[in-house]
Amino acid sequence: MSMQERIDATRERMASACERAGRDAGAVRLLAVSKTYSPEHVCEAVTCGLSVFGESRVYEAEAKIPACPGHAEWELIGHLQRNKVQRAVALFRMIHAVDSLPLLRKINTSALELGKTMPVCLEVNVSGEPSKYGFVPDQISEALDEANALLNVDVVGVMTIPPFTPDPEAARPHFCRLRELRDTWARASGFELQELSMGMSIDYEVAIEEGATCIRVGTALFGSRA
Repeated sequence: MSMQERIDATRERMASACERAGRDAGAVRLLAVSKTYSPEHVCEAVTCGLSVFGESRVYEAEAKIPACPGHAEWELIGHLQRNKVQRAVALFRMIHAVDSLPLLRKINTSALELGKTMPVCLEVNVSGEPSKYGFVPDQISEALDEANALLNVDVVGVMTIPPFTPDPEAARPHFCRLRELRDTWARASGFELQELSMGMSIDYEVAIEEGATCIRVGTALFGSRA
């Protein structure tokens, strides 16, 4: 199957999931996860109509982005170490996985130094897995309170990664829980939290049915990683 065929098939499945959930297909954006794929893969994806790409590692992105089309846009989806924040804020238009208050503060400082405001999502460890990064749900209200005073970060939403399972339906309770929590936090905090970043190649249809506004898809678009 060609990349164009994979992209078209993904978009058709996205539209079907939106229809099942009674949602407008335009309410969900497709973030092409290009981590570990070459600049040539990105260039082909751009010719097929994709324009926004997700990377997990700052150094990999620094090497890749200059070799890709200049109008492509980039978002950071992986764990961000504080010693790489300055680079990340310079490279990316959005950071999806802010998992602590010290990291949020560091992003704010770096964005101020660079004269920009950085949109971010707070990563929530909904499942409680000890191996996963992220705020526990009880910490989010405090994080939003502090974010009110940080002028160079804009908390636009929340994200999560459910426990890995080959059964997409097993992820549904985690996606549903994040949506419910997001609604509660939005009502209490005044933040709109419009972005629900959840769902990957294996489970994005379930994520869409549960309210995802951004799905992070790699292998379903680019093919299996080496």
